[in-house]
Amino acid sequence: MAFLRKRPKAVVKAEDAVDAASDAAAGALTPSPNPATNLLIADIALRGGGALLKRAVEAGLLGATATSKGKAKAVVKGRSLGQSLVGTLIARVATRSVPGALLVGGGLLAKTLYDRKHGRAATEAGQAKLTKQAEKGRK
Repeated sequence: MAFLRKRPKAVVKAEDAVDAASDAAAGALTPSPNPATNLLIADIALRGGGALLKRAVEAGLLGATATSKGKAKAVVKGRSLGQSLVGTLIARVATRSVPGALLVGGGLLAKTLYDRKHGRAATEAGQAKLTKQAEKGRK
């Protein structure tokens, strides 16, 4: 039961000094002395950065297919609120649990296999949908 023994005062003072120096150093690296404000700033920065990265990846994937870069950006911009909400919901289900990830992954695999089986018709239907969405995004 050595952990129940009282620590010497010198050790306690040294730990307090280290804590104070650590707090001072951390305060110098943060925009606000209020930790709640710093948490809010970090949250906004991460969400904003994540949204920008998401758009760039989406446009890159669309640009890698048969669409131009301008059309890819217009497609991403022309997404409806419903499409965005469904995408967010599916991503949450996939990231919250292993069964959710299996369900979403299985669904995506099934859709991919279905599209491959119906090759040309799936390509034409997808291109038509993207063209309509790009027109909406250019407005």
